Amino acid sequence: MKKAMLLIITILLVVPTLQAQKTYDHFEVQVDGLGCPFCAYGLEKKFKEFKGIKKVAIDIETGDFSFNYPTEKALTLEAVKQQVVKAGYTPNEGKVTRYDGTVELLEPIKEAMATDAKLTVASTFVAGNCGMCEARIVKAATDIVGVANASWNKDTKILEVNYNKKTTNMDVVEKAVAKAGHDTKHHKASDGTYNELPGCCAYERVDY
Repeated sequence: MKKAMLLIITILLVVPTLQAQKTYDHFEVQVDGLGCPFCAYGLEKKFKEFKGIKKVAIDIETGDFSFNYPTEKALTLEAVKQQVVKAGYTPNEGKVTRYDGTVELLEPIKEAMATDAKLTVASTFVAGNCGMCEARIVKAATDIVGVANASWNKDTKILEVNYNKKTTNMDVVEKAVAKAGHDTKHHKASDGTYNELPGCCAYERVDY
């Protein structure tokens, strides 16, 4: 009788424990623009909005970002991509390995332009300080329809843009970058937007 009671008690204790064990999906994303520890902190803080996230790892040098998330919540790569964008960065390659072993790949954040499109290359001055600035500036430029790609050098402060001149122009690009918080050669960011930038991005304002 005692053995039977002991067995019942053991079952009552073990079964809930087994039921409480969670399974996790593993996410990996390569992120552009992680230039300093503050950048990494900002990205991790944004993802803390996903309740239940575990084992967050960020490599500033490579931009590799990974974490585990409960399988039962069925988090999509699209949601992950959008969260990276909300944090102010650009997601590149990425994948999720589900608990059952299936692998899903991240779709490119922006469709490639037609290969036969004739692109114009132009450059302009854009104020900024760090890798976080770079990610914000490049995102503002490449979000414009007609821009194929863009790059910004934090040492020279030069933004180079490849774009289809039938669709857009550099004035549109500069306005978008200024709206994101960075003074350009011809357009100045609003004081309100500038003041909302992280401390490491507080560049010296451009005098006109």
